[in-house]
Amino acid sequence: LFFVIQVVDAQYTHYFKNYTLSDYKASNQNWDISKSNDGKLFVANNDGLLEFDGLNWNLWEMPNKAIIRSLLIYQNRIYVGSYEEFGYFLKNPKGVYEYHSLIKLLDKFKIHEDEEFWQIILFKGAIVFRSFLSIHILEDDKISSYNLPSIAMSCNVVEGKLYVSTLDKGIFILENKNLIPFFNHSLLQNTKIISLTKTDTNQLLISTALSGLFLLDHNKIVSWKTAINPIIKKYQLNKFSQLPSGDMVFGTIKNGIYITDKDGEILFHLNKEVGLLNNTILGQSVSKGNELWLGLDNGLASIDLDKPNFFYTDVSGKLGAVYDIINYKGIIYIGSNTGLYFLDNKNKLNFIEGSQGQVWNLKEVNGELFCGHNNGTYLLQNKQLKLISNFAGGWVLKKVPEEKDFYIQGTYVGLVSFNKLNGEWKATHLGKTTIPIKYLVFENKTTAWVAHASKGLYRVKFNKNYDSIVEFKDFRNKGLWSDFFVKIYKINNTIAFHTNKGWQMYEPLLDSILPFNLLNDKEEVKDGYIISEDDIQKLAFKYKNSINFDPFSNGFGKAKVSEKYFKKRLITGNENISKISDSTLALNLYDGFMLINTANLENAITLKKPIIEKLSINNKAIDLKTDPILIPFGNNNITINVSSPLSSNHTFEYQLSNFYFKAPWVETKNGILEFSNLSDGSYTLLINTKGSKQSKSSNLRIDFKVLSPWYKDTFGFIIYALLLLLSALTIYFLHKRKIKKEQNLLKIKYSKTQKKLLDERARENEKEIIKLKNESLENEVNLKSKQLANSAMALIKKNETLQHLKESFIKHKENFNNQYLFKNLIKQLDDSIEHKDEWELFEYNFNQVHEAFFNQLKAQFSELNKKDLKACAYIKMNLTTKEISTLFNISIRGVETLRYRLKGKLNLAKSDSLKGFLQNFN
Repeated sequence: LFFVIQVVDAQYTHYFKNYTLSDYKASNQNWDISKSNDGKLFVANNDGLLEFDGLNWNLWEMPNKAIIRSLLIYQNRIYVGSYEEFGYFLKNPKGVYEYHSLIKLLDKFKIHEDEEFWQIILFKGAIVFRSFLSIHILEDDKISSYNLPSIAMSCNVVEGKLYVSTLDKGIFILENKNLIPFFNHSLLQNTKIISLTKTDTNQLLISTALSGLFLLDHNKIVSWKTAINPIIKKYQLNKFSQLPSGDMVFGTIKNGIYITDKDGEILFHLNKEVGLLNNTILGQSVSKGNELWLGLDNGLASIDLDKPNFFYTDVSGKLGAVYDIINYKGIIYIGSNTGLYFLDNKNKLNFIEGSQGQVWNLKEVNGELFCGHNNGTYLLQNKQLKLISNFAGGWVLKKVPEEKDFYIQGTYVGLVSFNKLNGEWKATHLGKTTIPIKYLVFENKTTAWVAHASKGLYRVKFNKNYDSIVEFKDFRNKGLWSDFFVKIYKINNTIAFHTNKGWQMYEPLLDSILPFNLLNDKEEVKDGYIISEDDIQKLAFKYKNSINFDPFSNGFGKAKVSEKYFKKRLITGNENISKISDSTLALNLYDGFMLINTANLENAITLKKPIIEKLSINNKAIDLKTDPILIPFGNNNITINVSSPLSSNHTFEYQLSNFYFKAPWVETKNGILEFSNLSDGSYTLLINTKGSKQSKSSNLRIDFKVLSPWYKDTFGFIIYALLLLLSALTIYFLHKRKIKKEQNLLKIKYSKTQKKLLDERARENEKEIIKLKNESLENEVNLKSKQLANSAMALIKKNETLQHLKESFIKHKENFNNQYLFKNLIKQLDDSIEHKDEWELFEYNFNQVHEAFFNQLKAQFSELNKKDLKACAYIKMNLTTKEISTLFNISIRGVETLRYRLKGKLNLAKSDSLKGFLQNFN
């Protein structure tokens, strides 16, 4: 890639990734940056110390929440410099970083007011803290402090010696625990020296902020005549680093970073114009694997310097979405949705006039460049376009096998043939169909397969002159799994099709489409599709998380381009890998393209065993060194944070098991494992780092035990034993009490039985007495009833006699001369018949027998008169109508009338028996 790395104003860049405030959730400014040996990134941020394990960010604040200006990682400590403070963070056994101040180790030296510590470096195993006013060297838990004669701008270790550069007193060197002058010159007066380093010519390179670069050799200082020098003067150098290769990194205040070779010639420039978040570099660090980290004035960035892949990115949007790239006669041509471009010898982007609009396809044909365009097809001649076909939409152009000058093209309006006659290209529409054809593959010289841009698959046969179609056969009903977005390929002389349901192939003997099991049986191939052009030997498969090469080799998946390089930058459905040179491919992107070095494809997958960062029970961190890990039964919410900073493009997979079960493997992308409400018992947790495909690291094993609840442990068994003993004693005493109670009950029962027998005997005697009394009363009642009946019958007889006598008198009334005497006699007879005293005596005797019959009857039926009551008594005594008429001295009809009226007064229905009612009335 000589043309890539030799340019000055190139927009080619290494792969880099930005980290915004929303990613790391802290302040914008990042002053210093470094990686630990286990792969963790630590950043000096305005809000504190940032930690990044490759997946998750953590923030550890200073006790006074001060800004951290500098940091250095040495052994297990992260040394930091802050406002009037310096010290270190150390991870405690619970996985939490705790701050330890070193200020207390200062003897009589006092920190100056408003002093900040801007740099920390390692010097012969000692830690050097630099502010503008002093330096402090920590060694064996003791600090040596030095005041400076001028403002200290930087400290550097060169060939085992410590140099301190000041603003206007030159450079000092530490010897025998004394700072002594080393070099001073007018060129360095009032100059901010950023760095000192040795060149391969044994000269001392002095880098300054605004005065440029100087070379110091035997006390002679000269300006370094190199390409980078005027640039850093213009853009203000702020940070300097040297790569293991000898290449140099210059971080500026105004224009991002520049990477040069050891001679100062620019290899690579990255700034906001090509996608960096910010042009101000506050901190930079080179970690293992040539990964360059940048602390910016607004965010962070990482640059992968070790990978041989480069990007051409157009942040301005001028280029647009790229659809095809070709190296034509040593010049890179780029077809995008805005037109056709080329890169000049300085990699400047140039637009070819007249190409405005969508470019679909670039194809070299017999030394000439065809441009398939939205408007038709153009021929490029001397960087100018010539329209050779006005059939719109030149999607795909393929050479007819075994024919020199015949090409077939798929367009918006069907198939078009190109044939060169007399030095001129002629375009002919082949007829038969005008459907838009996006995919075209030849089966043989006269037969091709074509696919509709959206839906449909067809087999086409051409005539021998390739100026018409003789057969256009629809294959949508020939076993194709899906009609939509069919892609066509020729793999090992087999016509293959890819749909969203997998791979199929054409079987000529059956003239049908069958499953292509050779590809479907490979999971990684089944879900992918080919995006490389025909002239590329290594087939490139677009898979879920990568682009893989050589699908039929045993090592499929090892030679690949990881998704991190193109994530969210591909044009779905129009991915395309084209050949730039024998070792370089180009992948189109929505904002440019990527150059892939096939000689150095990513072969090794780095997957390291996970590390436990933190283990929390009910949100409370526990000591990671605890063995065994014991977890209380109640509310056992367990959170385990794991990381694998040295792994790349990874997730995690875990499996929980115990004596009774083994759970399936579960994937987690954020390194956080959570478990809750586990039953008691011993558990084994296996965790591995998982890459793409089936690659995994070795397992991390965590054994822990969920303690039994109190009712199942020793304490519980003691409680149960005590309860059992208490229960036995309780049963014994209850049984004893029961026996005693039963004895008492027997005594009581015996007493009660005796009393009952006596009571029963008394009651029987009483009953006998009552019976005798009742019999006596009954005899008395019967006697009275008989007397009452006799009395009534006597009264009836008397009244009948008197009535007969009265009737006789009345019958012989005319024989009476004295009528007054006659009437008086009749009246006396009537009075005798209705004698009041006789009735009252009858009523009294009746009540004696029938328990106050009249009183109760009058109480319930107040309308009854004296005559009614008499009638009721007679009826109750079962007297006949005639007998009643005699007693009332009325006719039988009069008695019937009386009975009728009585029914009404007694509220009886017509069908009710008056006699039955009165006899039952009590």
